[in-house]
Amino acid sequence: MDFWLSFLPIIIYVLLIVLLVVGIILGIKSIITINKVEKVVDDVNEKVESLKGFFQIVDFTTDKIVTMTDRIVDAVSSVASKIFFRKKEKKIKEEKND
Repeated sequence: MDFWLSFLPIIIYVLLIVLLVVGIILGIKSIITINKVEKVVDDVNEKVESLKGFFQIVDFTTDKIVTMTDRIVDAVSSVASKIFFRKKEKKIKEEKND
């Protein structure tokens, strides 16, 4: 019994030391990995910023195209509505005259 009382604390201390060393190693590895990921994210961010002007040009172009197509659609719809309303007005006038 005395053997176990002296042997078990030694095993527990050794296992705790091993656990502490493994935890320190994992912590250092995770810090290194996070630094690498941060470098990649910074690189991607710089590349996206370099394309910002291109995206602004595309946005400006699409805005102008949308404005032009809206004007064309408004003009066509107003002409079409004038044509159809004239026919209806003529039919109403003819019915009143009859």
